[in-house]
Amino acid sequence: MMDIHQILKKLPHRYPILLVDRVLAMDDKAIKALKNVTINEPYFVGHFPHRPVMPGVLMLEAMAQAAALLAFSASGSALDSNSVIYFAGIDGARFKRPVEPGDQLVMDVSLERARAGIYKFKAVARVGEDIACEAELMCTMRTVA
Repeated sequence: MMDIHQILKKLPHRYPILLVDRVLAMDDKAIKALKNVTINEPYFVGHFPHRPVMPGVLMLEAMAQAAALLAFSASGSALDSNSVIYFAGIDGARFKRPVEPGDQLVMDVSLERARAGIYKFKAVARVGEDIACEAELMCTMRTVA
């Protein structure tokens, strides 16, 4: 539904912190996005050399980036040079399975609430049928000078 070129037009993130490779499905209430996890990721050099695993904070960041794409869709907004997306909160984060090179992290994010520029999401990241990470995320879009 959205390839990397379209994602780059919506999100300000760039390598090495852009963590959404493709959007598989999206409507105004939910998004399904994909992160291909490869051994070439820069964090695997130090996390961990003997058994590389994706850091949990980066799984949360990947889900937050998917949530940001959903927020733009739900609000009908497009990112401009004066817009910034900020985390406003993370609740109930749980890590249930390590994510390793070769895995595909599929993120399902649903919009729970949007009020006064604050968006609340329920996010689940899976590898195959196994839940790797889940959390409730909040973000806000701000215009900066």
